[in-house]
Amino acid sequence: MTNIEQLIDGVLKGDRRFIAKTITLIENDLPESQKTVSLLYPHTGKAHIVGITGPPGSGKSTLIQKLVEELRRQGKTVGVVAVDPSSPFTGGAFLGDRVRMQELSTDEGVFIRSMATRGSLGALAKATKDAVKVLDASGKDVVVVETVGAGQSEVEIVKLAHTIVVVLAPGLGDDIQAIKAGIMEIGDVFVVNKADRENVNKAIMDIETMLSMNPEREKWKPPVVKTTAIMGEGIIELLDKIDLHRKYLEGGTIDTRRRQTVETELVEAIKEKVAGAIVDDLKKKGILDKLVQKILEKETDPYSVADMLLAKRLKRLKPS
Repeated sequence: MTNIEQLIDGVLKGDRRFIAKTITLIENDLPESQKTVSLLYPHTGKAHIVGITGPPGSGKSTLIQKLVEELRRQGKTVGVVAVDPSSPFTGGAFLGDRVRMQELSTDEGVFIRSMATRGSLGALAKATKDAVKVLDASGKDVVVVETVGAGQSEVEIVKLAHTIVVVLAPGLGDDIQAIKAGIMEIGDVFVVNKADRENVNKAIMDIETMLSMNPEREKWKPPVVKTTAIMGEGIIELLDKIDLHRKYLEGGTIDTRRRQTVETELVEAIKEKVAGAIVDDLKKKGILDKLVQKILEKETDPYSVADMLLAKRLKRLKPS
């Protein structure tokens, strides 16, 4: 049995060591990582993927810890991918989320992985999507993805999660106004965490007002749930709303979402592969440095060069 076959077999059996090794393989972008993900792909599509997003300070990590504990009490297995900002020194994740969830790490039914964004846009690490596939293929009932909490860029989570939970807190009124064009439009369930603070009802009213101003909403009306995660309050109600949204999706909407997700992933894969092939070709022929020099000397610009290269490629593809 080859190394890849061992990884695949271990992941499908839910072995935590092999899950960890496979995700590390993906994070390091090693040559065999793509083949491994390709072989796991047919075994995906069963987990409910829940995205947890929202501004810093809203208590996302504590909320996730309590959600995982309750899911385990319900007998469900859980995978967690916590996307952290990259360390400016090492490029690795700060690992704060894994430290906070440390007490869950001994539970065989829970797998927690902290991943660095490594400069990826949209608050999601480039490898996050593949890590979620690994956890899905390993048999996890629910996979939770926590984003770094950076405002409007959080909308990338919509390309990955089935249910998106937006976590806010009282006292973030100005922040809610600032992000309303971003994550406020993608949330399926809204949480006002730290509900023991003052102005909790005002925060709820602000959210409900903004939601009512969005005429493009689907039939699903996002509920707003009050929680005090540190005390475990409101967690069962939140899980009920998440499950209600899952059932709503199973009524047919999830097929549309899956198609959109697959289409987006395909387009991104094509862009990455084609762009990579063109750049590699330019480097091998020594053309890239010449083009860079022309741009530096203001003889042309990056977009004109890109148009020229695309036109040449398309010309080659045309039948004679």
